[in-house]
Amino acid sequence: MEIREAKVADWPAIWPFLHEIVAAGDTFTWPRDIGEERARSFWMKEPPGRTVVAVGSEGVVLGTANMNPNHMGPASHIASASFMVAPEHAGRGVGRALGEYVMDWARAEGYRAMQFNAVVETNERAVHLWRSLGMEVVATLKEGFCHPTRGYVGLHIMYRLL
Repeated sequence: MEIREAKVADWPAIWPFLHEIVAAGDTFTWPRDIGEERARSFWMKEPPGRTVVAVGSEGVVLGTANMNPNHMGPASHIASASFMVAPEHAGRGVGRALGEYVMDWARAEGYRAMQFNAVVETNERAVHLWRSLGMEVVATLKEGFCHPTRGYVGLHIMYRLL
């Protein structure tokens, strides 16, 4: 798998799985009915942010991540990121590869910490992955996320120094 800068030409491969994940409403905090143009403007980051894709050996986009400063001014040394892995490629190490890539990118860019603002506590695979990469839950917003089948569940803020 190769992780590289996302290009405009990658969007048609990203949109179907991004749309599926967001519409499911169980792991991402975007509006479930988000339109394609709005989603593209949210996902495809402008500098100083960055968007990447994980591409398989045959050029198939397996997943994507974006990263950016989490705050401005005196807190601009804290990075953040978002991740999406195509459901048909889940469980194959794509999320881990993207997570490691993002952490390395943040260090190289001079960030001192990484903060994930909204990890749904029932998204056990993501919570386990981020913990294995050194993130810790620093707070949980009780009933911070309305899950489509489980009702109101917690929303973790996860953090680690780089």
